[in-house]
Amino acid sequence: MNEYVKRVSQSLEQKYHHETEYLQSVQAWLEMIEPALCDDSRYEKLDLLTRMVEPERMFTFLVPWVDDQGIAHTCHGYRVQFNSAIGPYKGGLRFHPNVNTSVVKFLGFEQTYKNALTGLPIGGASGGADFDPRGKSNREIMRFCQSFMTALYRYMGADTDVPAGDIGVGSREIGYLYGTYKRLTGRSESGALTGKGLTYGGSKIRQEAAGFGTVYFLARMLEHQKDTLEGKCIAVSGFGNMSWGVCRKASELGGKVVTLSGPDGYIYDPDGVATQEKFDFLLAMRQSGDDRVEAYADRFGVEFYAGKKPWEVPVDIVIPCATQNELDVEDAISIVANKVRYYVEAANMPATATALKLLRLTPTILTAGSKAAGSGGVAVSALEMVQNSLRYSWSRSEVDRRLRCIMSDIYDASAAAAEAYGLGYDLIAGNDIAAFKKIATAMIAQGL
Repeated sequence: MNEYVKRVSQSLEQKYHHETEYLQSVQAWLEMIEPALCDDSRYEKLDLLTRMVEPERMFTFLVPWVDDQGIAHTCHGYRVQFNSAIGPYKGGLRFHPNVNTSVVKFLGFEQTYKNALTGLPIGGASGGADFDPRGKSNREIMRFCQSFMTALYRYMGADTDVPAGDIGVGSREIGYLYGTYKRLTGRSESGALTGKGLTYGGSKIRQEAAGFGTVYFLARMLEHQKDTLEGKCIAVSGFGNMSWGVCRKASELGGKVVTLSGPDGYIYDPDGVATQEKFDFLLAMRQSGDDRVEAYADRFGVEFYAGKKPWEVPVDIVIPCATQNELDVEDAISIVANKVRYYVEAANMPATATALKLLRLTPTILTAGSKAAGSGGVAVSALEMVQNSLRYSWSRSEVDRRLRCIMSDIYDASAAAAEAYGLGYDLIAGNDIAAFKKIATAMIAQGL
């Protein structure tokens, strides 16, 4: 290991040994970019790595709110503004009980390098709260969002930090957040948040974008192998926006998603999640707030496997879409044993470090990481910012066309960087290196 990388890694372990998700993400990234560190002596001279792996600023705040029975509760809010070298901070807000400093720092770090290759001037950030929207009324969620924005609004804006949605934060929550932002600032600043409704500055296909982008990236991988999605079976986890988008675009391009999952288990649909009725039912499941995928099995008469993960199903392609560390070594062994050909990450860091290493070292599996394949959501968020600045709304087909071009460019940059550093077809390392080079160049140009 490069001595400079070793020093930075050891320093992180000493300071953040208790922040598992964040530390795992950074150490994996350091390993990936190591071949590029010999290109410029200024990387070490300016201590660029330390400045790139730790956030520029981070803050926490209390979020008091009152439920429908008049009982007060206090949650904890977070925002990590990770890197602004190539543009204003940009990243999601996650409302989930497991949100903590480690999770938001990991998400902010991943977002920085995910955003860098979109070709659009945006930096990286993340945030959220340990609030669980499940089982809450609309009024309770509105009151929570209003309290959350009261603490956050001073630190955001179209040219400062632009939050978006993530797990637990959909168009409803974004609407409440944006309404509060307007009242507090007195400005109708549509570029201050993305993921807005279409009636007040949102972009078409924003909800589907992350899934669409993943499938577009996958299509380029298949093209490289002189193959197509036609007739391919796909195992997907989750049943939220990401999974919904993957199902729709995969079906459009000839593929077939045969699994969905939730905290309760997974379903297997041999006919595929491939009809408008099924797409609409996914939306209804998500909007219900009942975090159970078994409802799909009940509705369409397919098999439900309680307490299990979908990675045991023999398929051509695996796309984890749910959350971090959802796929462990045993799952990776099942994927290898099932002779899966393509492993493409849509969610942020869905595999543990050991599981991902096993998949990457298996010569029969082609892999792609979420920093590349999962960039579709933020790409369309950035396109929403462009449309807001123009005071103009592009058509659905135009946004989709631009998204496809962006994902193609990200694929090209990842493949080119891997080849340039003698890494063969390692798209994960290639993406990390290409993003590192872009951000490092901007940081050096701007001085200390």
